Amino acid sequence: MSQACSGGSDGHASRRNAAAPRAADGLALAASPTFAIMALLTGVLGGDPAEMLCSAAHVSPLSGMVTMYLLMSAFHAAPWLKLIRATSSETA
Repeated sequence: MSQACSGGSDGHASRRNAAAPRAADGLALAASPTFAIMALLTGVLGGDPAEMLCSAAHVSPLSGMVTMYLLMSAFHAAPWLKLIRATSSETA
């Protein structure tokens, strides 16, 4: 098997493999604040014209994009809670 297929012996593959979990952790931490910002912007700037037309139909307060973004932010908060828990256990 060639070095390209086996990952080589120069350590590039191990550095690349070590970077992948850090990138995944960063993406996991980015999800919750991103959805929170989207909820804020949608609430402040308002929805699109189609949403305004549909809002005249007195629907449930749990419907709409702001609520969806807030729920998505809450559902993606687990990595932040794990990070806070790990940090607090290190300081205790």
